[in-house]
Amino acid sequence: MSNADSRTSVTLPTLARSEGVTPEDAVDCVQEALCTLMDNARATALPPSDDEVAALLATIVRNAARNRRRRHFRARPHDELDEARLAVPDAAADDLIASAEERVRLRACVSELCDVQRAVVTLRMLEEQPGDDVARALGISAGHVAVLLHRAKGALRACMLCPSREA
Repeated sequence: MSNADSRTSVTLPTLARSEGVTPEDAVDCVQEALCTLMDNARATALPPSDDEVAALLATIVRNAARNRRRRHFRARPHDELDEARLAVPDAAADDLIASAEERVRLRACVSELCDVQRAVVTLRMLEEQPGDDVARALGISAGHVAVLLHRAKGALRACMLCPSREA
């Protein structure tokens, strides 16, 4: 086994775990990715370099883990916007203050969204619910959920980038 192979075999389960799946599911995701890679190898030629094969395999593992988490509605835990990470030992006071100020600005920007956009952002981005479930919960179409989310992201981006905004 080459160094690239041993590096990949160690990092692929870690990559799957970073997407929020259980250790058992991470192993299943790696196995699923390897099977997908082998099926693709039979159908088409693999990329020429080991690095490209490793990158392709990592992408397949990441997508398998995300799909598994979504199918089973296993949302990764999210930090609340109000919680500053004061427990970071190497963080400078200025960095912590800047981070806290940014969280306050983000909360203010979210509060400026209309009710339905705020609900879509909360359900889709924070709770990681599928678009169809959000649409059913809000009584709108899945396409409208996607449009509302797109517009809300644009509004949040503009609000956060506006230099005149103070918390």
